[in-house]
Amino acid sequence: MDVVHLNQKQLAARWSISEATLERWHSIGIGPKFLKLCARVAYRQVDVEVYEESCLQVSTSQSVAAHARSS
Repeated sequence: MDVVHLNQKQLAARWSISEATLERWHSIGIGPKFLKLCARVAYRQVDVEVYEESCLQVSTSQSVAAHARSS
Protein backbone atom coordinates (compact mmCIF):
# COMPACT_ATOMS: atom_id res chain seq x y z
CA MET A 1 0.00 0.00 0.00
CA ASP A 2 1.45 3.34 -1.05
CA VAL A 3 1.50 6.24 1.38
CA VAL A 4 0.04 9.36 -0.22
CA HIS A 5 1.48 12.71 0.83
CA LEU A 6 0.13 16.22 0.36
CA ASN A 7 2.37 19.25 0.30
CA GLN A 8 1.39 22.46 2.03
CA LYS A 9 -0.01 24.01 -1.16
CA GLN A 10 -2.20 20.96 -1.83
CA LEU A 11 -3.59 20.89 1.72
CA ALA A 12 -4.25 24.63 1.69
CA ALA A 13 -6.19 24.20 -1.56
CA ARG A 14 -8.10 21.18 -0.18
CA TRP A 15 -9.29 23.24 2.79
CA SER A 16 -9.52 26.61 0.99
CA ILE A 17 -7.16 28.26 3.46
CA SER A 18 -3.84 30.01 2.98
CA GLU A 19 -0.47 28.36 3.29
CA ALA A 20 0.33 31.03 5.89
CA THR A 21 -2.50 29.69 8.04
CA LEU A 22 -1.01 26.20 7.91
CA GLU A 23 2.41 27.63 8.83
CA ARG A 24 0.88 29.46 11.78
CA TRP A 25 -0.86 26.27 12.88
CA HIS A 26 2.48 24.41 12.86
CA SER A 27 3.99 26.94 15.22
CA ILE A 28 1.14 26.68 17.75
CA GLY A 29 0.46 22.95 17.44
CA ILE A 30 -2.88 23.00 15.60
CA GLY A 31 -3.87 20.80 12.67
CA PRO A 32 -2.90 17.38 11.42
CA LYS A 33 0.40 15.68 12.08
CA PHE A 34 3.04 16.66 9.56
CA LEU A 35 6.47 15.61 8.40
CA LYS A 36 9.33 18.09 8.25
CA LEU A 37 11.96 16.84 5.85
CA CYS A 38 14.86 19.11 4.90
CA ALA A 39 12.82 22.27 5.56
CA ARG A 40 9.85 20.93 3.58
CA VAL A 41 6.51 20.13 5.14
CA ALA A 42 4.43 17.17 3.99
CA TYR A 43 1.22 15.64 5.30
CA ARG A 44 0.31 11.98 5.06
CA GLN A 45 -3.18 11.79 3.61
CA VAL A 46 -4.20 9.35 6.33
CA ASP A 47 -3.27 11.92 9.02
CA VAL A 48 -5.21 14.64 7.20
CA GLU A 49 -8.28 12.38 7.09
CA VAL A 50 -7.95 11.52 10.80
CA TYR A 51 -7.77 15.23 11.62
CA GLU A 52 -10.79 15.97 9.42
CA GLU A 53 -12.72 13.20 11.18
CA SER A 54 -11.84 14.71 14.56
CA CYS A 55 -13.30 18.05 13.42
CA LEU A 56 -16.73 16.69 12.44
CA GLN A 57 -19.62 18.38 14.23
CA VAL A 58 -23.30 17.50 14.71
CA SER A 59 -24.08 20.96 16.04
CA THR A 60 -22.20 24.13 16.89
CA SER A 61 -21.83 22.91 20.46
CA GLN A 62 -21.17 19.18 20.09
CA SER A 63 -18.68 17.12 18.12
CA VAL A 64 -19.60 13.85 16.43
CA ALA A 65 -17.38 11.94 18.89
CA ALA A 66 -19.11 13.49 21.91
CA HIS A 67 -22.49 12.83 20.32
CA ALA A 68 -21.61 9.15 19.75
CA ARG A 69 -20.52 8.73 23.40
CA SER A 70 -23.78 10.22 24.70
CA SER A 71 -26.01 8.10 22.43
